[in-house]
Amino acid sequence: MSTLCMALVAVAMMAQQPVITFEKTEHDFGKINEGDGRVSVDFEFKNEGMAPLVLSNVRASCGCTTPSWTKEPVEPGQSGKITVTYNPNGRPGRFQKTVTITSNASEPTKKVYIKGEVIPKQAKPVNKYTLAVGELNMKTKVLDLGVIKKGESKTGELEYTNLKSADHNVDLAVNQAESLLAYQVTLPTVKPNEIGKFFFAVDTKKTRLYGPVEALAYVVIDGKKEISEAFQLTIKADIVEDFSNLSVETKQNAPILETAAEFDLGKVAAGKTIKYLLPIKNSGLNPLEVRRVYSADMNIRTKAPKAIKSGKKGAATVEIDTKGLQAGTYSRELIVISNDYSNPRKKVTIKWTVE
Repeated sequence: MSTLCMALVAVAMMAQQPVITFEKTEHDFGKINEGDGRVSVDFEFKNEGMAPLVLSNVRASCGCTTPSWTKEPVEPGQSGKITVTYNPNGRPGRFQKTVTITSNASEPTKKVYIKGEVIPKQAKPVNKYTLAVGELNMKTKVLDLGVIKKGESKTGELEYTNLKSADHNVDLAVNQAESLLAYQVTLPTVKPNEIGKFFFAVDTKKTRLYGPVEALAYVVIDGKKEISEAFQLTIKADIVEDFSNLSVETKQNAPILETAAEFDLGKVAAGKTIKYLLPIKNSGLNPLEVRRVYSADMNIRTKAPKAIKSGKKGAATVEIDTKGLQAGTYSRELIVISNDYSNPRKKVTIKWTVE
């Protein structure tokens, strides 16, 4: 068969095939809102060939784009459509997607395109005041002022708001052994949705304490004072001694605290109180002032010794209430706070066994 004859046969065969044509192959959604949900567009096509047109597959370039299409054969001269749906949820910004069409047409693969820009939905306002304090709400009930040098003061604040429908009067009641804490209520009468602040100030000159300190305040609403955890605010600070201005001579003559890192207090019968003298020595020149012996365990009471002269020994008193403790071995950490500038906080581990 000649080349001309073969060409004529090919043309004749192509003339008998379906031919797919589109009114458009690209659609721009423009700006769409993420919160409005899915958007769709129809790509209409026509079979301009001489045989039925069958779309065997329509595939999108990603899972956010979903196509649906005419599944029945499209007869010559008839039309069908491909619906392309785009899901903007979680996809802010510009996008461009491709949909690939496979068919029995003379051109077996065609592509259509969608594009646009997703405007992100506005985040719903989050209620930051999630802690209920009577008729009020707060973000937190704990104010940690961090480290404060002895002789200085530091302030902080706790916010409160009224999420109810009526006005409420607000005040504070402070419970503390020393006049450590000063406070101010910025909004004594708080209207619905208003935000007020409790200002607190810790003045270290008004306390003899060193190390971790804690003061409690209770929110008083509409004149009702309730000393309970539900209305309790906790103000924390860590008072440290300032050694930054010590002279060379003072450092050379400074006290030096010596004590073992660990002590075993032995065995004790359940329910009894352990009394122990924690030995401390001053191997420096100037008197050693033990500011405080601190334990975070509420069952442990301590008492610092008087000033210890150079080369002398002293002892801190440690009492441990074992009521409620089951049989077993216990370990707790003490912090001995002193005017030893080289090691102002000495950690000591104490152990005991309840029989």
